[in-house]
Amino acid sequence: MQKFNDILLTLDNSDHISRIEIYKNNALVGTIENKPGSQGSIKIYQHLWKLFDAISLDAAIEGLDLYSEHTEDAQKNPGKHPNIDRLLSVMENEEPLDLKIIKN
Repeated sequence: MQKFNDILLTLDNSDHISRIEIYKNNALVGTIENKPGSQGSIKIYQHLWKLFDAISLDAAIEGLDLYSEHTEDAQKNPGKHPNIDRLLSVMENEEPLDLKIIKN
């Protein structure tokens, strides 16, 4: 299994993003700020948005794979990794999430 930090090196730069807003049924349900501790999630969610245009079931599967070793930790410790928890929720409920990329 490829490590999370190695995977991040293969994804597009996300320095131009201020935050990503996450919507479910047109209601804002979360925000990922581009700051230390969440910059990896910014890269992953940006990548998923570019590939799938939303967090669909297929996007969630891809995202969980990209989070690598952190996915297992999130499954064992609900609430510890909220950005992974969102993907797990999409897997369970099959209810997609929409994203809005807010640039600097």
